[in-house]
This record gives sequence, structure tokens and C-alpha cells, in this order.
Amino acid sequence: MNTTRYGTATSTNGQQPTNDLEMGSIDFYPNGKLQSMFLHRKATKLICKTTEVAQVAHLCMIASPTIRCSAANVSRTMVTMNKDRVVIDPHELEAIFEQKRSLRSKIRKALKNMDPIQRSQEDNAIQNIVLESSWFKASKSLSAYISSPALREVDTSRIISEVLSSPANERKKLYVPRVEDRKSNMKMLMISSVNDLIEKSMNILEPALVDSDGNEREDAMQASDPVDLFILPGLAFDKSGSRLGRSGGYYDLFLKSYQELTKERRWKQPLLVALSYSVQIIGEGPIPVTPFDIPVDALVSPTGFTAISSAALRCD
Repeated sequence: MNTTRYGTATSTNGQQPTNDLEMGSIDFYPNGKLQSMFLHRKATKLICKTTEVAQVAHLCMIASPTIRCSAANVSRTMVTMNKDRVVIDPHELEAIFEQKRSLRSKIRKALKNMDPIQRSQEDNAIQNIVLESSWFKASKSLSAYISSPALREVDTSRIISEVLSSPANERKKLYVPRVEDRKSNMKMLMISSVNDLIEKSMNILEPALVDSDGNEREDAMQASDPVDLFILPGLAFDKSGSRLGRSGGYYDLFLKSYQELTKERRWKQPLLVALSYSVQIIGEGPIPVTPFDIPVDALVSPTGFTAISSAALRCD
């Protein structure tokens, strides 16, 4: 049996992993009552098992019915999006995938080798910047990921705690991700307490589908009001706003769908802000991307808020 989170898989049958990268165990995570819920219990040998060619083919087919893309053998077909007039040569796709795999390996090793004290300091600095920012304070509804030590993501426990500890009549709506399947489908469900989160594979916390009264949780895609802000994870970023995920395509597919929803309802587009450790920002050359990769509006790193899009520049 395999379990996944945003395209990352771990083998539970005791067999030797077959992926190109094996992530080691993690023993460090900051202390704190809420943070203890995020504690990684020595989950080991997390492996990336998603085939990016198949994922892009899947994204192609979902993005538009006019897209022609073979998941069985994308190397023998042209990936064409008539709606956006995008045509990608299969050889270019293969080259992009290889560059992404190489960069993922490099960044994962850098994250694994981060000094625990440095990690804690950067977690605090990044969350301070978010919590003190005008764009966070002004948001009425936001989506934020529940950080996973197993994935070495920037800590969000203080951000989550800040939102959920506010008085009910002043509280922002908070949506957090729930992975639905291996086909890049993910929901953003509203929670009002950390008790709404349940442990899934690799001790990763996700919202239960129903609340304590048995009622279905509000889904961001079906809510009557827009989400103002998305706080996003990622594996690597560049200063042009390109984001390298973990190869699952979950966030790209969800954000594409949500951006289309906001256009249909004539809502303001949400601000997309990614959180990044210093080692995750690529200084030399841009991150390789496909037309299906969604860029971010801004980055928050230990050194501060970096506005990229015009929307983010207005927030700076």
C-alpha cells in the first residue's frame, strides 16, 4: 500500500523504494502545544513516486475539453491547448521534466541538511512577516497549508493558531487542503478548530470531511464569498514567481480551477503568497515551467516580503 500527499508517496510494504530520491528521517520540530500536533513521528523514506508526464497529461485533459494529450505516451503526441493557443513539443516537455527532477533532488538535499536552529529561526522570521503584514490582516478569508515536518515545509502553526484563536465574530474564514485521490484532485475545506484536523498518512493533518455534528465542511469552491489569500507551500521558487511543486500537480490544478471560478463570479483574484526557506530560492536562472504551472504573486522568506505581480506590489 502506498500513501500520498501532494504527489509525495511513501512505501509501507517494507520493499526497497524505486524512486530517484529517498528522503531521510526528521527528528527536529519546534515545541508548542499546536506544533506538537504537527510532530513527525520518525516517518522515514518518503519517496516521490508520481510520474510527471502522466500528471501533465492529466492536467491537460482537465484544463479544457479541446486539449489533446495522451497520458499513456505523451512522448508521441503534441500537447495542445486550443483555448490558450499553447503548443508544447514533447521533447521540450521531457527536457523540462528532467530539469525539474534534478532541481527537486538538489533542494531536498539542501532542506535535509538545514541546521535545526537555522530552520527554527527562519520559521519564526517568516511567520512574523506574515502575521504583521497588511495583506494578511486585511484578508477576510484565506487558505493556508498545514505544515508537515515530514515534507520539510515552512512552519505555519503560528499562522493557523492566530486565525483560529481570534474571537468567533472577528475570525477570518480558514480553508485547509485535503487530498482526494492520486489524480491531482484536492479540496480546500473550512475549519474552525485544530480539533477539525485528523491524522492521515505520514502523520499529516487534514480536515475531516464532516464536522462534529456530521455536517459537510464548507468547500472553498462552493462558498458564497471569495478567498482573498492563499498561503502556499512549494519546493523551490525563483524571483520571477515560478514555483516548483512536488510533482503531483495538486496546487496547480486547484488554483487553475479557482482562478476560473473567480472570473466566472467576477470576484477579485486572490493573492498567492508562497513561504520559502532561504535555501529554496533559486538565485541562478529561472525554474523550468510548463504552461500549466501557476506562478505566485509574492514570496515570503526570512529576509522579507518580495512582491512579484502588480497585485502584490500594491500590498508591499
